[in-house]
Amino acid sequence: MDSSLLAAVVVVGVIAVVVKRFVGEPLNGRDLAVPPLVLVGIGIYALTKVDHLTGTEIGWVVAGSVVGLVFGAVRGTTVRLFRKGGVLWQRYSGWTVAVWVASFAISAGLGYLAVHAGVRAEARPMTLSIGVSLLGELATLGRRALSTGVPFATGRR
Repeated sequence: MDSSLLAAVVVVGVIAVVVKRFVGEPLNGRDLAVPPLVLVGIGIYALTKVDHLTGTEIGWVVAGSVVGLVFGAVRGTTVRLFRKGGVLWQRYSGWTVAVWVASFAISAGLGYLAVHAGVRAEARPMTLSIGVSLLGELATLGRRALSTGVPFATGRR
């Protein structure tokens, strides 16, 4: 798949997820775990296709991943959890959006610095960045959800 087409698909998918979560939706374990795992997998696969990754490029991938993981974990603390219809629901809050915006700004700044440090675009896969961020969210939100004792939703509603 063409990288610009993949980027467009990922962006549309992320926007759809954010809109659904801002409106509120049942918290489904599969929907919480699968997107970050798939995106991280695609991102790692993309990195395996880059010829001769330099130490600088690997350093940027690690630094960007740490930043994404931290912002994702913080974002996971801002999601509202509530019981509805006997199952757990989630809803993004204004704070969630604020963390998304801050995360995007910091990531854009890191990307700018990476370009000026000579890091190639293919050594900075967007899918990996988004996936790692969602993994951070999964870690804190998943822990919070499990601590409620309210069952996760099953299937689609």
